Amino acid sequence: MLAAREPVTLRALVEGTGASTMAVYTHFGGMPGLWSAVRQEGFTRLAARLAAVPRTDDAVHDLAALGVAYARSALAHPELYRAMFDAGADLADEAVADASFDLLVAAAARARDEGRLASDADPRTLATQVWAAGHGLVSLVVQGVLPAEVLAPLATGTTVALLTAAGDDADRCRASVEAAWAAG
Repeated sequence: MLAAREPVTLRALVEGTGASTMAVYTHFGGMPGLWSAVRQEGFTRLAARLAAVPRTDDAVHDLAALGVAYARSALAHPELYRAMFDAGADLADEAVADASFDLLVAAAARARDEGRLASDADPRTLATQVWAAGHGLVSLVVQGVLPAEVLAPLATGTTVALLTAAGDDADRCRASVEAAWAAG
């Protein structure tokens, strides 16, 4: 239903599953609870995928690799990605969504602390900028506004611009970000 972009009704959801509509109420308290569980599952999967990104000796590569993993996750499961960012349903555990973002903040802090970024670069601000730019590009691809083949070059250029503005050397930064996309 999500892939076909059909309205998700309780009856359509349970049809063919052998479950009753009452089962959704029993387990999730109704459709809002079900949507909350879907969002929660999406963020749990994303956090696991980002946590599995290997650490290298290049902090900028690792920051970019988190963005690559985010993009690959969204492209592999576009319907789940859309549901994750439907703020109409609450998350039961917002910490799992925060954990994904905290990995970006830690990677930005590491890049700063290892001298790739200016000493006054704020990791949380930079992580927000990198995430917002990446999320915007990924959303445009998932929605079909941009073709998937432009994602890597656009994300690379955007990430390089952000990190260069934060103090990294442009050529070194481009090499790190391109390597992250090539590895991802």
